Amino acid sequence: MSDFLGVSSSLTGRRWVGPSVEITRAAELLQQDTALPPALCAVLARRGVSPQEAAGFLEPKLADLLPDPRSLKDMEKAATRFLQAVKTRQRLAVFADYDVDGGSSGALLVTWLRAMELRATLYVPDRIDEGYGPNDEAMAALARDHDLIICVDCGTLSHGPIAAAKGADVIVLDHHLGGETLPDCHAVVNPNRQDESGDLAHLCAASVVFLMLVEANRQMRDAGAQGPDLMYLLDLVALATVADVAPLIGVNRALVRQGLKVMARRDRPGIVALSDVARMDSAPNSYHLGFLLGPRVNAGGRIGQADLGARLLSTDNPDEARAMAERLDQLNTERRDIESAVRAAAMEQAEERGLDAPLVWAAGEGWHPGVVGIVASRLKEATNRPAIVIGLDGDEGKGSGRSISGVDLGASIQKLAAEGLLIKGGGHKMAAGLTVARDQLESAMARLSDLLAKQGAGSAGPADLKLDALLMPGAATVELVQDIDKAGPFGAGAPAPRFAFPEAEIRFAKRVGDSHLKITFGDGLGARLEAICFGAFDTPLGPALESHGQARFHLAGRLELNSWGGRQTVQLRLEDAAPA
Repeated sequence: MSDFLGVSSSLTGRRWVGPSVEITRAAELLQQDTALPPALCAVLARRGVSPQEAAGFLEPKLADLLPDPRSLKDMEKAATRFLQAVKTRQRLAVFADYDVDGGSSGALLVTWLRAMELRATLYVPDRIDEGYGPNDEAMAALARDHDLIICVDCGTLSHGPIAAAKGADVIVLDHHLGGETLPDCHAVVNPNRQDESGDLAHLCAASVVFLMLVEANRQMRDAGAQGPDLMYLLDLVALATVADVAPLIGVNRALVRQGLKVMARRDRPGIVALSDVARMDSAPNSYHLGFLLGPRVNAGGRIGQADLGARLLSTDNPDEARAMAERLDQLNTERRDIESAVRAAAMEQAEERGLDAPLVWAAGEGWHPGVVGIVASRLKEATNRPAIVIGLDGDEGKGSGRSISGVDLGASIQKLAAEGLLIKGGGHKMAAGLTVARDQLESAMARLSDLLAKQGAGSAGPADLKLDALLMPGAATVELVQDIDKAGPFGAGAPAPRFAFPEAEIRFAKRVGDSHLKITFGDGLGARLEAICFGAFDTPLGPALESHGQARFHLAGRLELNSWGGRQTVQLRLEDAAPA
């Protein structure tokens, strides 16, 4: 495959790769058969959408894509026990993980139960004091005061803590990779159990919880009763799906799309308050969920009060929601400061160790456990390698890892734990957590590097920049961006389309803040387009484009809409450039 526009090494060192001949032909066929815009056809062709499927893909219906909940093992059993607790007014507890997926999952159950005039105890463990997932003490205490405990976004590997919940039934609704044996409890519903087909492995925990509520409502309907409105809950499912970086394919895409419509109605006090403190001034999209709302919900679990995010998402009191949203916004600012310091130290250490190994890792004394996962993401993005970042405290280190496409980190971490090189560890393909003894750190990371190398980690250079099509500034209209958005939402597993603008003349360039760059460029024929490049001066892009000296550049990035004063304009989110 030849380099797109002849760019073999851009200003950021990346090779530009365009659509294959097959995808180009498929896009041409789509355009002939559907009369859709060429740029949209290029996006659909990359997603493998045929002319016959195009209309359904652009308007996905949840009813057509939602799987039968009973296709998951233990689902019918879990919903039946859940409804028994509701019908007999038993005491319920929800044990939720401290991230967005856990908080959303907990809020789904609390909200559904509130509609049934039943209160549930919401318990979220402290990241530092208790760590991830159920623990013996908390489960034993909950079991003393409750008849049913539902573990959401956790519990699949928690054999001991679940056994400690004496006197109470336990249901697990999770999506993390299961072990060879399951904990001894009433039901474990998890698309990533070892005995599942894997067809629904891409679901986050909130989607699993939503499917259980679908099954519960179905059982109620069969018994002649009416369950709570489930469509109202889809904003929580959408938030969790995007924030947990679940791939936006199949039913996930439909869940997020419908959830964004629900969110736009501004009915949920917690999400309204969070949107307002994040200064969201347009209809929500997947970017807002992943980069504005998600990090704020997560901030409580990372460096503050662990249950704050879950409580915010489940409250029906607008005043309470505003107070919690403001606190989470403050915590998120503190989190960014802590993350910045850890990131600088981790990158320096990783560079000394070498960035071309199959695994990039760093460990530091007292690094806050709440930010190691984010820093691992930054290392992964910078190196195109799986990354692990560990905070050391006493004899142990607690860490978090992020992986690249095609490399299953969760399975390798689980193998390490089974071999005794980790105290504990688990996760899924793209993300994992671990606890390691300080004196085992080097040998554990060496073994993990070997396991990841066997999966192909370390063989790639800087990630190629994949481009969908060429575009001229005059063609980048509001209508085109709106058309392309119909192929969304975009995110993990469904990247937003990137376009290349060839031979661009930079007409204006201005530094914004410490490291961003704003430019206006044209094609020499009168049409112009504005672009913003975030973090430009942390890379070679900023200096080269700011002092362009009238030289022409090929520019690449994603199109987005800006709303200001009731008017919409198109802007390029600039990601890369190369001398023309």
